[in-house]
Amino acid sequence: MSQLADPRSSGAPSPDSDTGAGSGVVEPTLPVIRPGAGRIAALGFGTAVAMWAVAYVAFMGPGLIAGELLFGVMLIALFAGGFLAGRTGTGTDGFRVGAVAAAVNMLLVGSLFGGKDAIELGTAGMWVGGLWITSLVLAGAGGFFGARRAVPTVRSWPGVFALVAAGTVFLLLITGGLVTGLEAGLAVPDWPNSFGHNMLLYPLSEMKGGVYYEHAHRLYGMLVGLTTITLVYVVWRSDRRRWVKWIAVAALAMVCIQGLMGGLRVTGRLTLSAESSELAPSIALAIVHGVFGQVVFATLALLAAFTSTAWTTGPGPAPSAAAKGDRTTTVILVVAIVLQLVLGACYRHLQTTESQPMWALHGHLTVAALVATMALVVGLRAWGTHGESPVMRRLGLALVALTGFQIVLGIAALAAVLLRSGPRIPVYEVVLTSAHQATGALVLATGALCAVWVRRLFVPAPGSAA
Repeated sequence: MSQLADPRSSGAPSPDSDTGAGSGVVEPTLPVIRPGAGRIAALGFGTAVAMWAVAYVAFMGPGLIAGELLFGVMLIALFAGGFLAGRTGTGTDGFRVGAVAAAVNMLLVGSLFGGKDAIELGTAGMWVGGLWITSLVLAGAGGFFGARRAVPTVRSWPGVFALVAAGTVFLLLITGGLVTGLEAGLAVPDWPNSFGHNMLLYPLSEMKGGVYYEHAHRLYGMLVGLTTITLVYVVWRSDRRRWVKWIAVAALAMVCIQGLMGGLRVTGRLTLSAESSELAPSIALAIVHGVFGQVVFATLALLAAFTSTAWTTGPGPAPSAAAKGDRTTTVILVVAIVLQLVLGACYRHLQTTESQPMWALHGHLTVAALVATMALVVGLRAWGTHGESPVMRRLGLALVALTGFQIVLGIAALAAVLLRSGPRIPVYEVVLTSAHQATGALVLATGALCAVWVRRLFVPAPGSAA
């Protein structure tokens, strides 16, 4: 815990040591992180993630007018990404952000010309060329206008990139929640292929109904993987703290395990076959897959905190009489939230129109009362007892607000599930249950952030009670 509490701990030789024997020259203290590293990557990936979120809604088929408006929002996102690049750097940075966004969006282009026995090079070239030209032109224009309003920045861009990575996982959780809510988890029977197609070349024209939601969820998983790989590179190049570097590696390993579990949940074993007789879908893996994804999200949120400017440049921990008790309470809260998520996942995956796993429901409701009480206590203490700290004050307020919202969503989602009649799943039920799951992930991440920040900002005062 000493390294966690001390942002200056890097595991490297002290930068304050003499440069040479008897030289008498002392090097200035080096920062634990290069704050400017990863700026273009953060903005480029952030732009692409925003475009993916809008595209997901657009491909739901909201109608011609809404679809055209959403397409316009995607173009605005490109301009905005370039604008932020120009505002925090130079005008030409907009082109660099556009290039990064285009490279990320290449994951989707294959669906526009795939699905045929042979790829038509002319069609492929048109889509690829159009993507790159549009991205470079719009983001480049944004960079030009942004540079006219350039402002100095002190933010940690590795921390911003970690937030972008956490955002991709949160979107993955939302799409996964919709898959579960629509009972579309087995709409695509094979993995890593999709109906025998390479996942990146599965044709957009065949993504309808449950197939769209399941396949889009897989594509989001690839986006999470690419983002996390890049994040590891940025952290290893920019951060001097060994423990932070290995947390980034651990996050990538967790993402890989999460993807593998998602695939094995469908097939039951490693196989390219789409024959039902050779597949054994696993409900147990579906439950673990759902909960573990929320843990991955919380891990990336913690990494964003560890690489933030507030963490790396703020003052050392201050003595506090409440620190010892708060350190224990926040850890217990996180454990209780994870247990609550497990019971909720069990109920959601095991319940059907014919039967309800009442043991999971009763356990979920019982632990919910405990979690809500503890979360409100932790949140109010962070908001009040440690109110002199802006970070703790904001986290406390967020935890209280999210807990209240989660209680309302939980009651509404349970009512929607119990009142459903017939095999058809109402849209409002899917929205409520998915929102309840996504908010649970936010509560977990906020609780985990409270646990690490209370250790970063405070140490037990001498003679303080537990």
